[in-house]
Amino acid sequence: MTDPLAAGRGLSLAPFRAVRFTADADSLGRQLSPPYDVISDAARAALVEASPTNVVRLILPEEDEARFGDGDRYAGAKAVLQEWLGSGVLAVDDEAALFVYEMSAPDGSVTRGLLGAVELRDPDDGVILPHENTMAGPVSDRLALMSATEANLEPIYLVYDGGGAASELVASVSDQEPTSTATTPDGIRHRLWTVTDPDAHAAVATDLVGRRALIADGHHRYATYRQLQADHSGEPGPWDRGLTLLVDTSSYGPQVHPIHRVVALGWTRLLELTEGAAEISEPMSVAAAEKLLAQTEGFAVVLAHEDEAVVLSRLSEELTREALGADADTALGKLDITVLHRVLVERVWQLSDTVDNVGYAHSVSEALEQALHAGRTAVLVRATPVQAVAAVAAAGARMPRKSTLFTPKPASGMVLRRFADQ
Repeated sequence: MTDPLAAGRGLSLAPFRAVRFTADADSLGRQLSPPYDVISDAARAALVEASPTNVVRLILPEEDEARFGDGDRYAGAKAVLQEWLGSGVLAVDDEAALFVYEMSAPDGSVTRGLLGAVELRDPDDGVILPHENTMAGPVSDRLALMSATEANLEPIYLVYDGGGAASELVASVSDQEPTSTATTPDGIRHRLWTVTDPDAHAAVATDLVGRRALIADGHHRYATYRQLQADHSGEPGPWDRGLTLLVDTSSYGPQVHPIHRVVALGWTRLLELTEGAAEISEPMSVAAAEKLLAQTEGFAVVLAHEDEAVVLSRLSEELTREALGADADTALGKLDITVLHRVLVERVWQLSDTVDNVGYAHSVSEALEQALHAGRTAVLVRATPVQAVAAVAAAGARMPRKSTLFTPKPASGMVLRRFADQ
């Protein structure tokens, strides 16, 4: 097989005519939202209460939008998008551009990358590398929304090892006045610079043809991009690209956090099933267990309920090898998250690995709260290093769904990409 990078068929990030909110900085901060898949019902309601023109009404349409679309919330989102364009809440840029997008967290960390329209590639090409499995439900939901609105309403998030012209462009805007600025309720400052210079576009294009990238966030959206493209049966069009934030990990890289699990078994039953299959520590506080987890070599996770926790480690080697099979000695098989799902969840705890049996939580407190209210048990895990994620992706393997949390996430609403404007 021909190496796509050697053939000049690596990444391609094109400028596009963006749709953007016309509000000032203060109002813009109230019109942005987190990505659709981390927004609870209560959080959505709070966003809409803060601003009736918050982008959450487009990315996560509900009953309010459904009434504009004869009961269809996706058609309702399209109607709201058209209404906002007609009333001037949103406007289409006159020129195609790439955008430098920066997120500055309260702790001083800065993530900065390029927003553009990335050419869609088959994962087998080895150019855009997924590392997690996807679920049919979210893809079907995003496809219905994208088809109805005929737009990319949120970017996917790619990371790569840069150092070339694209990275130089990202670094060069520091002394320039941004096109727009906003601060979201989480305290993150968002800044956007518009790059319309054709020479800069050409330099980025030349730089990226020899590069590949890892999907940090947005596996379901990328799968949706490709499904929408397939639905057009090879007919060339704006669906051949998708809205993307591309970040160089060597200069402005994100942080990686774990996504914890909440399993459908009570504390006592889970300990009974685990006995004999792994070494179980003495009970301790959750904080003490987290500290011990960080210090433990090899596989380890924490089981927690209320403020009682134990650390599991030293799994049966025979059981582990049997459960992992051919993956036992691979980059995938050495990850805590893989061992957790394939050895503990499926073999030891005898649960089918479904979202009903294994839930997700983005923080320890959220995991403990879910476990307490549902009579379940929280399973706390360590973050998977970026290098390990990249090794799995490069090998063509897939981690269990929802294995990594890259932060900060790009705010939805900074830029939208409508097919009609391309």
